[in-house]
Amino acid sequence: MTDLHPPLLDHCPETLPAAAYHDPAWFAREEKAIWRQNWVNVGRLDDLPRGTMRRVEVAGQNLILCRDGAGRVTAFHNTCRHRGAELCSAAEKPLGRLITCPYHNWAYDTSGRLVSTAFATPTAEFVKSDHGLFPVHVRDWNGFLFLCLADTPPDFRPDLGSDALDNWPMAELRTGHRLVRELDCNWKIFWENYNECLHCPGIHPELCDMVPVYRQGVMAANEAPGWTADAPAAPVLKEGARTWTMTGAPCGPEFPGLTQTERDRGFTFVTLYPTMFVVAHVDYVRAVTVTPLGPERTRLTAEWLFSGETLAQPGFDAAEVARFATLVLDQDGAACEMNQRGLKSERFTGGRLMPQEFDILRFHDWVRDRMGVA
Repeated sequence: MTDLHPPLLDHCPETLPAAAYHDPAWFAREEKAIWRQNWVNVGRLDDLPRGTMRRVEVAGQNLILCRDGAGRVTAFHNTCRHRGAELCSAAEKPLGRLITCPYHNWAYDTSGRLVSTAFATPTAEFVKSDHGLFPVHVRDWNGFLFLCLADTPPDFRPDLGSDALDNWPMAELRTGHRLVRELDCNWKIFWENYNECLHCPGIHPELCDMVPVYRQGVMAANEAPGWTADAPAAPVLKEGARTWTMTGAPCGPEFPGLTQTERDRGFTFVTLYPTMFVVAHVDYVRAVTVTPLGPERTRLTAEWLFSGETLAQPGFDAAEVARFATLVLDQDGAACEMNQRGLKSERFTGGRLMPQEFDILRFHDWVRDRMGVA
C-alpha cells in the first residue's frame, strides 16, 4: 500500500563534504566509529560447514569465525594470548575440539577458554581463566551471520524490522549463485546510489521497463509530481511480470507463505546499514553485502538464494536468474565509479540534495550521528 504522506524534502540540504569520500583520515575514523561499532554481515550460516574455522576481516581487524561439530558458532580476534601470533593463517581450515596456536601450541576450546599452555610452565600468579581469546559478538538473522566488534553491540535493527522476512523460508534457502564486484568508489557512494531513483531513467532502461514508476525518477508513486492520495494504485511490476528475471517469470515455485500484498509488491527491500541489503521476491531472495576496502575502493558481494525445490529443477540455471539483477548492479557500479571520479575535483567541496533524495539525507544523518559531526 502506498504511503499517503509523500516523503519529499521541503528544502535542498547540503551533502556530506567531498573529503568524506576520499580522505584517508576520514576513512580511518569511519572504521572505528561505524564499522567496528555496528553489525557486519560475514556470510550465510549454511555456507560455513560444521567443524570449520574461517579467517575473516571486519573493519581492518583480523578475526576467526568458528563453527564446531555441534553447530555452535563463535568468533574471536585472530590473535593468541601468549605473544599475539595469528591463530589461523589459512582462509579456512578444519576445526576440532580445540583452537591451537601454530607457534607455541597454546590451545583454546571453541568458547575461547585457554585450556593448555603446551610446553610452557606458568608460575603461580598466572591465571588461565584471565587469558582466553578476545571474543566477538555473533548473531544469526535469517541464516545470515553477523559480527560486531563493539564491547556492547547496538540493537539489531533492519529498517523494516527484524521480522520483515518472516514469510520467506529464509533459513532453508541455499546459495545458488554468487557474484563479487570491486568498485573504485567509496562505500557511501554505493549507498547513496541505492537510496535514490533520479538516476534510473538514464542509467537503468531495463529496470525502468520492469518497474514503470522508476521511469519518473522516483521510487514510489507518492513521490511523483502531481500525485494525490486519491490516485488509483498501479501495479508495481510491468504487466505480466511476477519477479526480477529477464522475462519477469518466476524461476521456480513461488514461496507459499507470502501475503497477497507481498506478492503484488513484487519485491521487498530490507536494509541494514552499513553492511547489506536484502531483496525478497516471490521465487528467490538476493542479498548484497557492502565491504569497504579503502577510502576509494568497495567490494560488493551479491548472493542469490533459492529453495531446494527450485535448485533441484532439471536444467535450472541460477546464473540466468541472476542475469537481470547483475545487469542492474553493473550499471549502478559504473555510475558509482563515475560519481567518485567527479567529486575529487578540487573545486567540489560538497553538493546539495534534491527533494526526492530524502533517503540519502536519512543515510547522511545516520553517518553524521555515528561520526559525531554536524
